[in-house]
Amino acid sequence: MTFTGGGSARPHFVLVPMLLQGHTIPMADMACLLAERGAQVTFITTPVNAARLAGFVADVEAGGLAVRLVELRFPAVEFGLPDGCENMDMVQGKGLLLNFMEACAALREPLKAHLRHSPPCCIVSDKMQWWTGDVARELGVPRVTFNGYCGFSSLARYIINRDKVLEHVTDENKLITIQGFPTPLELTRPQCPGSLSFPGMEEIRDKIYEEELRCDGEVINSFRELETLYIESFEQMRRKKVWTIGPMCLRDSNTMAARGNKASMDEAQCLQWLDSMKPGSVIFISFGSLACTIPQQLVELGLGLEASKKPFIWVIKAGAKFPEVEEWLADGFEERVKDRGMIIRGWAPQVMILWHQAIGGFMTHCGWNSTIEGICAGVPMITWPHFAEQFLNEKLVVDVLKTGVEVGVKGLTEWGNEQQEVMVTRDVVETSLSTLMDEGEAAEKLRVRAKDYAIKARRAFDEEGSSNNNIRLLIQEMGNTTNASG
Repeated sequence: MTFTGGGSARPHFVLVPMLLQGHTIPMADMACLLAERGAQVTFITTPVNAARLAGFVADVEAGGLAVRLVELRFPAVEFGLPDGCENMDMVQGKGLLLNFMEACAALREPLKAHLRHSPPCCIVSDKMQWWTGDVARELGVPRVTFNGYCGFSSLARYIINRDKVLEHVTDENKLITIQGFPTPLELTRPQCPGSLSFPGMEEIRDKIYEEELRCDGEVINSFRELETLYIESFEQMRRKKVWTIGPMCLRDSNTMAARGNKASMDEAQCLQWLDSMKPGSVIFISFGSLACTIPQQLVELGLGLEASKKPFIWVIKAGAKFPEVEEWLADGFEERVKDRGMIIRGWAPQVMILWHQAIGGFMTHCGWNSTIEGICAGVPMITWPHFAEQFLNEKLVVDVLKTGVEVGVKGLTEWGNEQQEVMVTRDVVETSLSTLMDEGEAAEKLRVRAKDYAIKARRAFDEEGSSNNNIRLLIQEMGNTTNASG
């Protein structure tokens, strides 16, 4: 395959995302950002995941960008996975997650063979693809890591791993003070990244951390003006270069509906519905691609939305997995809210929805992609973290940026555990919606701050904006590294 445009003198980056939508989408944006500024990019994926990237491919072709997709065969069956199980959101239960991670690591040799005759100037890979460190060293090129976190969460996660903060903590409710963090930070064990585990994960986590220490720098999907203190502290503590090149979702507003999977509904129908609503009146509810909220909790959330009497768009992933939720929706709920509620089953054009003037608030699981998209849209948030670093992102939004209110979740929403209790009642849902969406001085301050950060986000991509400059510096520094060694 040949590159679309560009000559061989261009710095060549190889991007290796984790095979998970929330990790792949920002790296697809990164590929375009690098190519638009003069780099060549090879984007590593697998056949099933390539099919999900149709919008990205169309964007690349329309722009004549020097980006190519390279599909490596994914050894699902060899590692005890169903044929075609090539994305983490297709893995059924925690018991097969180790198999999936090992299948990813088996891409080492095929990738090495592909790159051996034409080594890139740099490999940028997801931290979870720890094995790419071996590939980079064998090829003699730098490896820069990407993990999809913000600076705040990256710093906290690094301290927790470095100091083995969780090693002797057995009390799930005890508050742990994170020593060395630049501002006061207390978390319980379940709220710390790394607390979600499955058989074999500890060994993989150790490998990820070892390779993190050996990498040549980190790329973060954030911007300096959002969290200057935490990004600078992270850079000083790591003693490695940190390039903030976000928010990457701002790259091209014309492709908002094309990001991620194909939407599960008609975008034009969604826009028409939003156009019929008053500005700032609609709450958008979405918990991302991996969150697995139990049926009883989904019903409580729905009853809270109904009681609030607020217009809403609710993205819900029930279907065949939770037929009881579908039965409940059909048994009167959808009829009762039909004049002010839209339910989207499956994948939604989230950025397109968030940027619509009718949206006045965003109830989110606090995954970083969703959080930064909410920040860019200038909408205040209701935070409902589920697992991983989401509790840290909540603290950034609520305590530092002061652009959101929390529903008060304290524990993990465990992946695959359908026996959990309801953590948020309908009354709490209704109260949080009123706090965020009603008139009043406190709510207005949230809205003003949210809009201010959205303006700062856009400025980061001005001609001399911080993120724009960092992308150019990344290309220049990695290109120079190759020239110096060649």
